[in-house]
Amino acid sequence: MAEIGVRNLQKRFGEFVAVRESSFTIHGGEFFVMLGPSGCGKTTTLRMIAGLELPTSGQILIDGDDVTPLRASRRDVAFMFQLFALYPHMNVHDNIAFPLKCRGVPRRERRRRVEETAALLRIDHFLHRRVSGLAGGDRQRVALGRAIVRRPKAFLMDEPLGALDAEFRELMCGELRTLHERLHATTLYVTHDQLEAMSMADRIIVMNHGVIEQVGAPREIYDRPRTMFVADFIGSPPMSFLRFEGAVQAGQSSIAIGGAAVAVPALRESRPHGPLALGVRPERVRFSDASALRGAVFGTEYLGTTQIVTVETDHGQLRARVPSRERVVPGENVGIECAPERLVVFDTQSGHALDSDLYRGGVHG
Repeated sequence: MAEIGVRNLQKRFGEFVAVRESSFTIHGGEFFVMLGPSGCGKTTTLRMIAGLELPTSGQILIDGDDVTPLRASRRDVAFMFQLFALYPHMNVHDNIAFPLKCRGVPRRERRRRVEETAALLRIDHFLHRRVSGLAGGDRQRVALGRAIVRRPKAFLMDEPLGALDAEFRELMCGELRTLHERLHATTLYVTHDQLEAMSMADRIIVMNHGVIEQVGAPREIYDRPRTMFVADFIGSPPMSFLRFEGAVQAGQSSIAIGGAAVAVPALRESRPHGPLALGVRPERVRFSDASALRGAVFGTEYLGTTQIVTVETDHGQLRARVPSRERVVPGENVGIECAPERLVVFDTQSGHALDSDLYRGGVHG
């Protein structure tokens, strides 16, 4: 259960900066997910930790040892790619055993460890089958087995479920998390899929344009986004933004939007002027005839027990997740009420959330 430390890591490709001064720590035994859109720097960071890329500057520590200048083979980490990279001419047993054979592990010990690993992954019944005849999910298990059998200090996974269809991906998410609970191995997992990240991670690091936007547990990332990018990237549908102009003061616990006073967690910093935005999660919205904040229903999306209602307001488009039994008609003018517990006020110029009781543990619910 190795601890991995990244200190002021930076990677340049000519004039392009892929990773900018990144610093974070992955605790021993943690399932840590790097999440972000394509090109955000997450895979480059993973490759530098693996030793497949050299950083332009910064430091990588594994269990306190500086491994920055070391080759990948000397870091004792197992790397899994999106493509399984199995040997099609070998059977399952020989694919899993291959890293042990390269290390000169005796044949009897190889057999024991392969059988132990295969049983853990529930693939022991086809150890002698060729991998070319296996389904995608089973090939992924073989690739996992080849990584596990080495007993490395850490597992590094680069979009390992990206080549699977939706049904297999969902199944493998659950299996990967269950496997992690059994092994308690330090795992760094890269994905652009927020559902994978939210369902598996102990903590998530969200990246954009080579910069770390936020690090936290899935619930922390969802309920307390630190930037507009995180708020917009996480959630389905994501957080809505109602934009307004005006000043806000520290200690203020309501804001004025379109003549309506909207209660928010008490602010802990001020903005004398400038464009601001109120961030609202869809489940924090309900319709009320008594509300002064109003908009026109643009459309609805039926989801079974709930529906997503899109409302056009003078301050931007807002989405509400409401019960399906609640009848709304496109074009209808509706009053909007927002539950205050998880509302966020953003400075739209910097993209950062204003500090409030929401981020200090002063708000619950």
